[in-house]
Amino acid sequence: MFRDRESTENAYNSLHERGYSKDDINMIMSDDTRKSHYDNEDADDQTEIGTKAAEHAGKGSAIGGTIGAIVGVIAAIGTSVLIPGLGILIAGPLAAGLAGAGAGGIAGGVIGALVGSGIPEERAKLYETGIKDGNVVLSVTPRNDEDGEYLAENWKNNKGEEIHW
Repeated sequence: MFRDRESTENAYNSLHERGYSKDDINMIMSDDTRKSHYDNEDADDQTEIGTKAAEHAGKGSAIGGTIGAIVGVIAAIGTSVLIPGLGILIAGPLAAGLAGAGAGGIAGGVIGALVGSGIPEERAKLYETGIKDGNVVLSVTPRNDEDGEYLAENWKNNKGEEIHW
């Protein structure tokens, strides 16, 4: 879980540098967080993530607004779902599963989606609270212990919180 744009982008970059693709990465944030922190970026404030992700924006579910770093990442990750009534945006394989499940699959909200993806309920509650407080949650299943240890250390160094693997 990350509290600011820079730490979120650094965490995403560490995944990309380690060879993880859009099919491996989940991103969860509130729609309010997306609107207030990631929709109105200046063209001069683009990052490498935003530039690369913008190339793929037409291939995924573009969210709207200016394609910037995290919004571009959401587009690059692909399928995204905005959960009605909760104002939570989910991008990545978790979103694809929710979209395929239809309304019944999202009835449990964020906690239900996270628990359904294998995250323990108590941790899912922490993430839900963090998301409501404006944080961004990234998740990936490490391919091996070396990746898990590397990512955990990298994310801690980039102000990540509640890192579990």
